Amino acid sequence: MKRVMLRVAYEGTHYHGWQIQPGNVVTVEGVLNRTLSGLTGEEVQVIGASRTDAGVHALGNVAVFDTESHIPGEKFSYALNQRLPEDIVVQESREVPGDFHPRYQKCRKTYEYTILNRRFPLPEYRNTAMFYYGGLDVEKMSRAGKAFVGEWDFAGFCSAGAQVQTTVRKIYDLQVERAGELVRIRVEGNGFLYNMVRIIAGTLLEVGKGKIPPERMGEIIIAKDRSLAGPTAPAKGLRLVEIRYNAFPLASAQPFPNIAE
Repeated sequence: MKRVMLRVAYEGTHYHGWQIQPGNVVTVEGVLNRTLSGLTGEEVQVIGASRTDAGVHALGNVAVFDTESHIPGEKFSYALNQRLPEDIVVQESREVPGDFHPRYQKCRKTYEYTILNRRFPLPEYRNTAMFYYGGLDVEKMSRAGKAFVGEWDFAGFCSAGAQVQTTVRKIYDLQVERAGELVRIRVEGNGFLYNMVRIIAGTLLEVGKGKIPPERMGEIIIAKDRSLAGPTAPAKGLRLVEIRYNAFPLASAQPFPNIAE
């Protein structure tokens, strides 16, 4: 028996999130289980690092599975990509120690939220970016974003229903940048609460609109009051860029190209 790790990219538009759910709904995890089981002839169940929500995308989510197959770990990516639908692609596969668990290892996760900021929407981005037609002060959004860096109790940036032992998380970096008509919020941390990145994006969007002064962001974080933060931004603008483990560095995820200026 060996344990194989996968780095998986997917467009989440047509999936009810990563995790298998009750009922006849299609999930990324379910498709991977079915495809791996057909490939190996075993009953395979993957364990995912991040349980992304419906409509959320990924460049580098991580999953592991156990198998007695003779296929070398690094060859699973090639075999799977011949069988998976075109909106799920395994970017890398490798064998790892049998006790490696993708959710219980120290790591850094990077998420990116994309806003298409122009007069009219573009069909190309209808599933991968939030559209906003009004003016956005990206400099103010960037200033407000710096308040998130550090270790804080992010109870005010978590949707109800999260089952966690603690709402304390550490943010290593948060950047807000404009590239032509795209505004991107990129945040790196040791973990994120339920809808945390989407609430951060929705709050920074309110700053960019001029509805929340950037100087208030630290106060809003410390207050731990969900009603003080902004709305939860739509799922389609969010993507998990990469998960980096100290013990098992993966090939760097490549960001999608920017829209031409």
